[in-house]
This record gives sequence, structure tokens and C-alpha cells, in this order.
Amino acid sequence: MNSHLAPVELSKAYRLLNHGPTVLVSARHGGVDNVMSAAWACALDFAPPKLTVVLDKATRTRDLVERSGHFVIQVPTAAQMQLTHDVGNSSLHQDAAKLQHHGVELFGIDGHDLPFVAGCSAWLACRLIPEPHNQQAYDLFIGEVVGAWADTRVFSGGHWHFETAGPEWRSLHYVAGGQFYAIGESLVARTDLKG
Repeated sequence: MNSHLAPVELSKAYRLLNHGPTVLVSARHGGVDNVMSAAWACALDFAPPKLTVVLDKATRTRDLVERSGHFVIQVPTAAQMQLTHDVGNSSLHQDAAKLQHHGVELFGIDGHDLPFVAGCSAWLACRLIPEPHNQQAYDLFIGEVVGAWADTRVFSGGHWHFETAGPEWRSLHYVAGGQFYAIGESLVARTDLKG
């Protein structure tokens, strides 16, 4: 894939989502791949690492996740803003060539039969933890992170480096109506305070 792809320790995987980015969710089942965007995803637990994501009942990706029991959460970059918007506002139900029409490039990672979206800054391969009540009542899905990777140009040593990467690497944060914000500058609080 690319020489900048590096594994992330599972104990640090939560840091890939801790800053609240809009994500891309991808899944595969029965020879069908799909990708959708999701604004409601967050880290849930450390050991084993878990995350949550909201997947509406109308989406094809949700069906693929439920059938396969696996999915990928990836962090798209500012350079992928239009792609992120487009895959979140079109459906594989209406457009069988959705991924091709929106220029989504997929790649594989050894040991994971999943579609990973190229060009992102981070990827988390997940095993679905079935919670039928939460899935039906709240569209809330829980995944155990079984593999994590990041692009070393923006994440290394267990930390994001948005302040030194180019602006195209910033993560996206969705508001509404096609509007996103890119993550801003780093602010660091003192940690030596007592009492």
C-alpha cells in the first residue's frame, strides 16, 4: 500500500478517535464492498480497545456489518472532504457503482478480509460485538478493535502531529449541511499542578 502505513499499538488505538473526527465506515460481505461517512463515532474502552458508531437502518453498510460481523473505521483527511461528503450522501441501494463514481480507492491489509479506504490518516479494523437491542433501538454498534494503523506523516509515537503535517492531513469534523471544520491548532495544558 504505502510506505507511511505503520501499525498502532492496540493500547493506543483509542487515540486515533479521541479527538472526535468524522469517520468513514467500510464493510464487506458476499463480494460487496461499501463505504459511508459517520459523524457519531467514539472510543469506548481501552483493553481490549472498543469503539462505538451509529449506523442508520437505511444504510447498506450497516447490512454488510451485520452480515459479516466486521468493519473498518478510518479517519479521512481534509484532502478527502468531498469524498467524505459524497459517500455519506449517496447510497449503494440506488447506485451500484457508488464507490467508483466517488473515486473511492480500496486496499487490503494482510490478515483482514476488509476494504480499507486509501488516503486516510488512520484505520481501525473491528470485530462487531453484537448488541441487538442497542442496534435496533438506537442504531448503536460496538466494535472491538482487532488491528490499528496510521499514516506516520501525521500520527506516530502514539500521538497525532497535525501541527507539523500539511493542512491536507487535518481531520474533518462535520457540522451540518455539507459544512466541516478541520481540526485546529494544538493547545497544551500544564500537567504539573497539584491538589
